[in-house]
Amino acid sequence: MKNIKSHFEIHTRFRNGIFLLAILLFGSILLYCFYPRPQAKKGSFVELTKFQNQVDSLKQIAYKEKEAFKLKPFNPNFISDHKGYQLGLSPKEMDRLVDYRKEGKWINSVSDFKRVTKISDSLLKIIAPLFKFPDWVNRKKRKDGLAKKYPAKTYVEKGDLNLATTKQIQEKVNVPDFIAQRIVKYRNKVGGFISDIQLKDVSGLYENQRKNILSFFTVKTPKKIIKLNLNTASVNELIEVPYFDFEEALEIRDYIKNNGSISDFNELGKIKGFSLDKIDRIALYLTLN
Repeated sequence: MKNIKSHFEIHTRFRNGIFLLAILLFGSILLYCFYPRPQAKKGSFVELTKFQNQVDSLKQIAYKEKEAFKLKPFNPNFISDHKGYQLGLSPKEMDRLVDYRKEGKWINSVSDFKRVTKISDSLLKIIAPLFKFPDWVNRKKRKDGLAKKYPAKTYVEKGDLNLATTKQIQEKVNVPDFIAQRIVKYRNKVGGFISDIQLKDVSGLYENQRKNILSFFTVKTPKKIIKLNLNTASVNELIEVPYFDFEEALEIRDYIKNNGSISDFNELGKIKGFSLDKIDRIALYLTLN
């Protein structure tokens, strides 16, 4: 029993090492707690604040200069020498513009500016989007453009829309062949046009194309029909109208039966699901008395 050693028995060398380690740890704690820490000088914060203010001030100045140099829309009739320099115009180009304006003439288009100043195409391409002409100039341009696009022809000069062939429509108006084919196909479907407004029913025909077609053609030989009395027509008679199907014809008959005679075509809009978009063409086939 005397030979049994304790598990907690420590050799002398280990005891010395542990004691030395404890002294080092204790010394480190004291050093951390009592060693004076460096403190930032108050003056450094002041200097940093001043520096930041200077940077912010320089940023504001740079932004203002950038905005001042930024080109905005302008009337090309009133370009100063400084403005011309900013735009990149040469002195000769500016002189041509000034001389032209002294004669009492005005720049009313980009082409006018090009013709007068003889500016290069590359520079014109950059500055032309900034040109801002008066409203009356823009209105005149639109009016002239429409007059050119839709030439005014007399009734005698126009062709008959009910007799025009696909080729004639395509060549005269310069519309795609499939549009010309749709016009003739729809015309044949309804048995001939009664009025020019029926072009609105041609699928895929844009408004500008319709106006262009009607500047060359018009209905000279309208389809002869006997108008139906909407208030007395039967369902079978109503479905003969190109714009009514069987269900719509039934709805119309039921509405008249329940509400009495219709005195205005717009009253059809009271029928559920009925659209008045084609009322002007529907009225071509009907009467109310």
